[in-house]
Amino acid sequence: MESSITEAPVKFTEEIPDVIPILPLRETVVFPETVTPLAVGQERSVRLIDDVLHKDKMVGLVSIKRPEVEVAGPDDVHQIGTAAIIHKMLKVPDGSLRILVQGVKRIRVVDYQQTEPYLVARVEVLEDKVEVTREVEALSRNLQNIFTKIIGLVPYLPEELQMAVSNVEDPSALCYLIASAMKIKTEEKQELLEELDVEKRLRRLTVILNRELEVFELGSKIQSEVQSEMDKTQREYFLRQQMKAIQEELGEVDEITAEVNELRTKIDELKLPEEVDKQARRELDRLSKLQPAAAEYSVIRTYLDWLITIPWDRGTEDILDIERAQRILDEDHYDLEKVKNRILEYLSVAKLKKDMAGPILCFVGPPGVGKTSLGHSIARALGRKFIRISVGGVRDEAEIRGHRRTYIGAMPGTIIRAIRDSDSNNPVFMIDEVDKLGADFRGDPSSALLEVLDPEQHFSFRDHYLDLPYDLSKVLFIATANILDPVPPALRDRMEVIELSGYTEEEKINIAKKYLIKKQTEANGLDPKRITFTDKAILKIIQDFTREAGLRNLEREIGSVCRKVAREIAEGKKGKFNITEKAVLKYLGKKRFFSEARRMTSEPGVATGLAWTPNGGDIIFIEATSMPGNGRLTLTGQLGDIMKESGQASLSWVRSHSGELGIPDDYFQKNDIHVHVPAGAIPKDGPSAGVTMTTALASLAMGEPVHSNVSTTGEVTLSGRVMPIGGVKEKVLAARRAGLDTVVLPRENEKDLDDIPEKLRKEMKFVLADEIHDVLKAALANGSLFAGRNTAAKTASAKKPAKQKAAKKATKKTAAGSARKASTKASVSKISRKPGGKSKAVSRVAARNRAGKPVSR
Repeated sequence: MESSITEAPVKFTEEIPDVIPILPLRETVVFPETVTPLAVGQERSVRLIDDVLHKDKMVGLVSIKRPEVEVAGPDDVHQIGTAAIIHKMLKVPDGSLRILVQGVKRIRVVDYQQTEPYLVARVEVLEDKVEVTREVEALSRNLQNIFTKIIGLVPYLPEELQMAVSNVEDPSALCYLIASAMKIKTEEKQELLEELDVEKRLRRLTVILNRELEVFELGSKIQSEVQSEMDKTQREYFLRQQMKAIQEELGEVDEITAEVNELRTKIDELKLPEEVDKQARRELDRLSKLQPAAAEYSVIRTYLDWLITIPWDRGTEDILDIERAQRILDEDHYDLEKVKNRILEYLSVAKLKKDMAGPILCFVGPPGVGKTSLGHSIARALGRKFIRISVGGVRDEAEIRGHRRTYIGAMPGTIIRAIRDSDSNNPVFMIDEVDKLGADFRGDPSSALLEVLDPEQHFSFRDHYLDLPYDLSKVLFIATANILDPVPPALRDRMEVIELSGYTEEEKINIAKKYLIKKQTEANGLDPKRITFTDKAILKIIQDFTREAGLRNLEREIGSVCRKVAREIAEGKKGKFNITEKAVLKYLGKKRFFSEARRMTSEPGVATGLAWTPNGGDIIFIEATSMPGNGRLTLTGQLGDIMKESGQASLSWVRSHSGELGIPDDYFQKNDIHVHVPAGAIPKDGPSAGVTMTTALASLAMGEPVHSNVSTTGEVTLSGRVMPIGGVKEKVLAARRAGLDTVVLPRENEKDLDDIPEKLRKEMKFVLADEIHDVLKAALANGSLFAGRNTAAKTASAKKPAKQKAAKKATKKTAAGSARKASTKASVSKISRKPGGKSKAVSRVAARNRAGKPVSR
């Protein structure tokens, strides 16, 4: 049943009978002094209306408490309702009635006289409690104003209602009129009907109307915005249609069609691979059916841009001039013969075989040896474009393979992006820092690189964004790393590893003169004719101000000198600047690195060892001391487990040979031994310090100091055998930087000496040891104690009889007081091997793996 205002109520003056029929109303409340249409459908309600119309037309209207009740009884209706007169009745074909009732008085049901065939009750009239005050008048006017605003916002309220409300002076009647007109909850209408105090009823109705006004205002605002947007869309649509009609009339095409046609033309011109062409045309057809405002439009447009700009079949032609390539490589880099030869070999094969796939190289070496700059030089020598990406710290697999197009802001991975930027399908592609790749919950980038760097797979590399195969077989990939240990074995197996060792002092001097000084002179705006560096000045910078395998710090120090010279020139100083040793001290200050070997080994119990680190080779000192105790061994210096085991093995060998070494039998029972490796804040590990630990313990127990110019390296066994180690060249260079001229090596590392520059081999002395006795004989000051022992220790110079005889003659002529020195020199002879001799250089990586975890400073 719904209520609406159909006509003005007629003033009723008759008395309300004490007993009247009760008509239950479902979700409807009829107020006094209002006219309301009702629909009557139940059979007993129809009968009630018929009976009332034949009598006084008076009926009681009460609301049902629960709408779900089908047949309402006395307990299912409210006690307070309205006595009403039936003005009109209309029968409809389905048997129900439509009646028009006018509320007369508010009544309360006292008790029910009958329930069948319909409810009849005894009722009493409830009068309003009203006191006309200024507050009541103010509430009435405020209510009228609010209702006027609502009428302007609500379409179902006629404007005539505003006039009717403004003409009502009785506050009670005003409440009834407004409440009956508003579509508010039935419970709220019943609450207003039951309120006898007119002032309270006005206040309650004011609260309800304010709430409804807020809702209507918000709805009006939303409707206005929606309507405005619809109007704008319709206007744009009409304008587009008009523009389309004008363009058709002029023989032109619209913007969307022009864009699609342009893309189609580009696709036709590119002659893409079959699968790519098919995918591009499929996406283009989808694009042509979309409006620019569609969310998918920009996604497809961006995807097509990528397909068009990627160089599917565009590349550079290799310059297969081997002499030119050799000249360019020599111009850009000093030495590095392994790398140069490998590139020249590739060019030679490419000259013979046109469809050769690009190699996959991996340059491994300390920082600053020129790994990255080699990539530029190789690209220049081949006539190719060069691109570089750094994967250091990358933890997301999508950085390599890209994101799928389902994600917002998706794009290809770094591989495809770099190829697109180079605009060539055969560039020199450098992947820097592969040993610093990470992995987390987002995936493992190193696993994604397996497909990129696999010659059997990368001809059909599939990026997640493109979802199309791309041929990477023509790309020359070059990976770089400082160490190979962190690189997963599967990835390492796919690359051809080329090691770049550190530079000797002579090599650094030549590189500085040829490249670094020129570069820094230009970088600091100096005239090359006004500044020169002497060889001694460069050597002093190398020895006293840098300690590295590469060249970065050397270049920084040269740059620092150039900047200070530039300042003097800017201040007005004239003439040329010749940088000598004194000038180096003037510009760079006091020396920063000192050779501690001679000072450290002046007392028994201290030996100099050699270590391999990711930054090149280095020297370490191993100190041993004794104190009264019961034979306990203490190892300190933040040593790893392998190095601690080497210390235990060294002590066991020295104790088992104490009689042979002239050590008292009870020395180790009465003394505790403490072995310490300085630089305690730096972790150290690996077995190659075993020989040095044995030397330090023997020196301590025998009371014999170690030669200050001798360094040792090698793994020692309990039986006294000296086992091979890795990183020979780096360790030899470290010994040379530290001012040591004699190196004791395992004999099995003799083949690694071919990697050492010939000049350095002539200047330094190498002792090849099979057993620990050979080491002690060369390292200890009183090495003649072991001269009578028949060992296999031989120096490389022993292969030259003439030099050996000369050494024997010199020994015979030496005075008795110099016997110790002569004995030492006899066992520490020079090695001078010609390049290309019988022994071949082997991979230091394999040797390093055999040696275990490297000692790291």
